[in-house]
Amino acid sequence: MPDTTHAIAAVLVAAAVTWALRVLPFAALAPLRSSGTVQYLSTRMPAGVMIILIVYCLRDLSVTEVRSLLPLAGLAVTVGLHLWRRNVLLSIAVGTAVHVLLTSTLFAG
Repeated sequence: MPDTTHAIAAVLVAAAVTWALRVLPFAALAPLRSSGTVQYLSTRMPAGVMIILIVYCLRDLSVTEVRSLLPLAGLAVTVGLHLWRRNVLLSIAVGTAVHVLLTSTLFAG
């Protein structure tokens, strides 16, 4: 069994490492807040990431099959509703519901 000094030292070292790991991201980000590149990326990246996700999800979609139109219908509803209402949660929820509804009713069983 370790002695008391060793146990206290281990706890202090673990606490110091934990604290440093939690503070480090904030300390590293502080100088970046005034960077023009970071400000540019913060405005452009959300749309870029969404476009990459859409292309990735639809890349194997065969447009010759009727079943392949279901993701496109859900996507169209999601995009249309978002452009109309500007509510991300509503757009995603309704688009997903349309896709699930079409999939379960048109291609059930």
